[in-house]
Amino acid sequence: MITRKIVKIDEEKCDGCGLCIPQCQEGAIQIIDGKARLVSDKYCDGLGACLGHCPQDAIIIEDRPADEFEGPCPSNGCPSAKILSTPRPSELGHWPVQLSLVPPDAPFLQRTDLLITADCVPLAYADYHKDFLKDKSVVICCPKLDDISYYTEKLTSMFKLSDIKSITVLHMEVPCCSGIVITAQKALAASGKDIPFEEITITIQGQRLE
Repeated sequence: MITRKIVKIDEEKCDGCGLCIPQCQEGAIQIIDGKARLVSDKYCDGLGACLGHCPQDAIIIEDRPADEFEGPCPSNGCPSAKILSTPRPSELGHWPVQLSLVPPDAPFLQRTDLLITADCVPLAYADYHKDFLKDKSVVICCPKLDDISYYTEKLTSMFKLSDIKSITVLHMEVPCCSGIVITAQKALAASGKDIPFEEITITIQGQRLE
C-alpha cells in the first residue's frame, strides 16, 4: 500500500441520493444498502469530482494508506448513469432519463426538442411514447418528492450549455405537479435563452387536458 488521496464517505450524513455517482467517472462509488459506498480504494483516483455534488457534505478527501489506483471499476460504475443510445421500437432514444442523472451537456440534448416529464405521466397516459416522446429527448422527475431547488439549477445549466430547440413540460393535473412547470420557467429565465416553451396537462384519468 501507498499513502495517497482517497474519498471518504460519512455514512451518517449520506442519505443515498446518488448524485455523486454520475460524477465518478471511475465507477468507484455505488449505492449499497441505501448509502453511497466506495467499492474499492483501487478504483478511486482521489480527484474528488463527486464532492461538489453531495448536498449533505458527506464526502471528503483524505490522505491515507490505500491500494494503488488501477483505473475504472470493471463494472464501469452504475449503469443507471451510463449514457447510451437505446434501440427502437421504443421511442426512447437515449439513457439516462432521470433528471438528477443527466449531465447538463449530454450529447443527446444538442439540437433537440426537450420533453420534461413528471414521472407519473407515462403511467397515466397510455400513448405517451407515440403522442409525446417520439423524436424528442426526455428528462423525468417528481416535483413533489425531489429537490426542486436542485432541479432549477440543473435545468438552468442544461438550457445554457445545450442547444435545445424547444421545451415541452408534461405534468399531471394534481396541484403539486405544477411545480415542474414553475421550475422549468425559472430555469429558462435564469439561462437567458429564448426557447419556445409549451405546457401540457394530463388528467388522472389519462386524458390530455385542453
